[in-house]
Amino acid sequence: MRAPARLIFGPGQRKALGRAAASLGSRALICTDTRLANSPLMQELLDDLAAHDVSVEVFDGTEPELPLEGIRDCVDRHREFRPEVIIGIGGGSCMDLAKMVSLLMKYPEPVSQYYGEFKVPGPIVPVIAIPTTAGTGSEVTPVAVIADSDRAVKVGISSPELIPHTAICDPELTLSCPAGLTAISGADAFAHALEAFSAIRRPPAPGMAMERVFVGKNVLSDQYALSAMRLIFANLEKAVKEGSDIEARSAVMLGSTYAGLAFGTAGTCAAHAIQYPVGAQTHTAHGLGIGVLLPYTMEFNVEACESVYAEVARAIGVDAGGTDHEAAHAGIAAVRALFQRIGIPVSLRELDVKDEDLDQIAELSMGAARLVENNPRILDKHSVRSILDKAMSGA
Repeated sequence: MRAPARLIFGPGQRKALGRAAASLGSRALICTDTRLANSPLMQELLDDLAAHDVSVEVFDGTEPELPLEGIRDCVDRHREFRPEVIIGIGGGSCMDLAKMVSLLMKYPEPVSQYYGEFKVPGPIVPVIAIPTTAGTGSEVTPVAVIADSDRAVKVGISSPELIPHTAICDPELTLSCPAGLTAISGADAFAHALEAFSAIRRPPAPGMAMERVFVGKNVLSDQYALSAMRLIFANLEKAVKEGSDIEARSAVMLGSTYAGLAFGTAGTCAAHAIQYPVGAQTHTAHGLGIGVLLPYTMEFNVEACESVYAEVARAIGVDAGGTDHEAAHAGIAAVRALFQRIGIPVSLRELDVKDEDLDQIAELSMGAARLVENNPRILDKHSVRSILDKAMSGA
């Protein structure tokens, strides 16, 4: 199991930031976006940090999809401040920026030397992650995903050293999240849990956890994944349609955090491998592509993990009352129906994917080797193309 040293969860828990930061250092750099930097929330957090004698600088230039140039800009602006703790406040890009800035405050360029798994040389500047959406799970994971203009698709840096020291998850911070963003973030979180739960199970060779960041499903990740799916499936629609419902918001955020703990150990699979080139070509949000793709990757994988999907169906309260085969297919239908009810498109064509690009997308998907290898059914270019064809037709 991989997890932060501290995970603080619950409505109002953002007020723990001052003490949490002061325990790690007296100079803090906040990585956030312009909207949050100018919000009453930010002033509240700055006052709390000041009350605990933590001096602060704020970088408010976080961009969606986290371009490499933006990471370097933040590091260049604040290196002389020598922050002792980096605080990421916002969506996944803000938290991933905090991880990357922390890495580059400690270790030299080029960033490309850290792409892949276990390339970070050692501990980074401690990170505190405070999510304002319920979806990426970045507050608890060993991954940062960035956009490098020299690469066709986004690249990942995966290392246990990137796990934030402290995660502060306050569901009140998601109350202002718009319905559309709530939906696609929640779909992404559900996919994290489902793909972690259906990932391959590798023989527990000694030392595997020091050789692979994502080790596949195991007894610990399974418990987080099942809990995540129960919470998200039962509460996501209400969180989307009744955004002021703090109980629904809390359940979805807890589910998202559990899902992050699950996939931060087990890893993800086909839907994530395929989304990266889809997102790069269409410039659509990660969670949106995941939401479209997940039912189709489940249909592809079901023959290899029928009993696993049956367990998912029973966990979320969807059981056809018969065999694993019936339960598994009922579960896939239920996920598809939930995503449709919250406004996720049914076809990649609605994301402006072009037929002539499908072969290239299939080829680029295979580049995400750690996700392809994790999939419960063997993936090759032809099988990815078959998933894409079905996802284009919406059938």
